[in-house]
Amino acid sequence: MVRRVPAVIVERVAGAPEVPLPARATRGSACFDLAAAEAVTLERGKVTLVRTGLRMRSPPGTFLEVRPRSGLSTRGVLMVNAPGTIDRDYSGEVKVPLTFLFDGQYAIAVGDRIGQVRVVDDRPTAFAPGRVEPHRSRNGGFGSTGR
Repeated sequence: MVRRVPAVIVERVAGAPEVPLPARATRGSACFDLAAAEAVTLERGKVTLVRTGLRMRSPPGTFLEVRPRSGLSTRGVLMVNAPGTIDRDYSGEVKVPLTFLFDGQYAIAVGDRIGQVRVVDDRPTAFAPGRVEPHRSRNGGFGSTGR
């Protein structure tokens, strides 16, 4: 029996350089790599929206999440607003907001891997008023375990 896999619809943006479609780097990768569709130079402390040249629509019941690449963080390149959410009703070009932490600049070339995209289930949910009882094993938030 052949299992049908839902597809993310991808459209190339007119005029943008052709970069690879999102793909897993290895069979065990959880996310699909995104490539830059423009050459940019990141400057310390400045946020740059880097183009991917792609528009995407996730399958019904899902949304897309853009995440940073851990390999770039060791070079001082971070994705701000991480993870980013691409709602099913967004139809614009996917861009990755990057910043540089170190002195000097960091060059990104067309085709460089600049982020990752992940397909996330979007379950129907409702929010209802009520009382949230404290849990005895927790004492606050933001590192509340004391470790």
